[in-house]
Amino acid sequence: MARYYKLYIYLLAICLVGCQTERTFFPKGIAPANVEIVRFDSALLQIDTTATLNAVRTLYADYPIFMPVFTEDILGIYAADTLYLAEALPKFLNDTIYGFKQTNLRVQETFSNIEDIQQPLNKAFGKLQYLYPELEIPTIYFFVSGFNASILFIEQSIAVGIDMYLGSDYEYYNQVVYNYQKQTMRKECIATDIVSAYLFKNLPFTSQKNRLLEQMIYRGKIMYLLSLLMEGEPEYEVMGYTQEQWNWCKQYERNIWQMMIDKKDLFKTETLVLTSYLNDGPFTSEISQDAPARLGTWIGWQIAKSYMQNNPNKSLTDLMAEGDAQKILEESYYKP
Repeated sequence: MARYYKLYIYLLAICLVGCQTERTFFPKGIAPANVEIVRFDSALLQIDTTATLNAVRTLYADYPIFMPVFTEDILGIYAADTLYLAEALPKFLNDTIYGFKQTNLRVQETFSNIEDIQQPLNKAFGKLQYLYPELEIPTIYFFVSGFNASILFIEQSIAVGIDMYLGSDYEYYNQVVYNYQKQTMRKECIATDIVSAYLFKNLPFTSQKNRLLEQMIYRGKIMYLLSLLMEGEPEYEVMGYTQEQWNWCKQYERNIWQMMIDKKDLFKTETLVLTSYLNDGPFTSEISQDAPARLGTWIGWQIAKSYMQNNPNKSLTDLMAEGDAQKILEESYYKP
């Protein structure tokens, strides 16, 4: 009888491990935050270009924090030189050679309604406040950048160049970016990009080691948290992949991991290795030209997920606070 009892316990343990489900970390009914989105883009695009000096003075009065940043960092004009700015601004708004005028019209059309950005931001920052009540919710500025910038930090605020999110097939992007960058240049990516940028800024890398292991676990933790904050967002979208790229990673996950182990890449610190696994690009050269870029981050995400599934006593804040990447790897029991 004891023999059959032991067999039952063994089979039950296998079932529990094999049938584990995703953990839930947030109670129902968390109140969404009230994220303020400032439409500097609309104010700028609606100025009277026949009376630009007065318009410039009004913009400085209405947007005292952002206007100087926009003038110097985007237009490259000394903020105090309002006369020169008044001369240059109509050219920036009405240029047709580089497509700024056409793009500005497309911006006004595409972003006439931003509820599909506002709602996921409110939900994500509501969850984030639950985890980290001490963190300040940023004010979000929308602006047109002349294809110059996607995300800017201004003190505790985040500015988004929404002309960089007009769709992967937008014709003028062919002049300014590589093809692999277009995947995330869509309106649907804005909320995720904002929350991602906020997490990387406010939960920074603190390890004294700079091996690939530390970098990929850190970034993987951020991606794991980000995926939980972006309610209903497919994981491949959170990662900035296509569905096909995500499927490729899942199909070859075991091979990828084995290759990283065999090459001892986890413990390397060479810049070329780190950039290959972590930076954006057409592919991850250390693995294959068929492998999507940022494969180290993707594997780090899978390790973080495995760690949380196998350590039910750990909270999300425990995960983010744990700086020992080797410990996370070992206690994740990650075996694709």
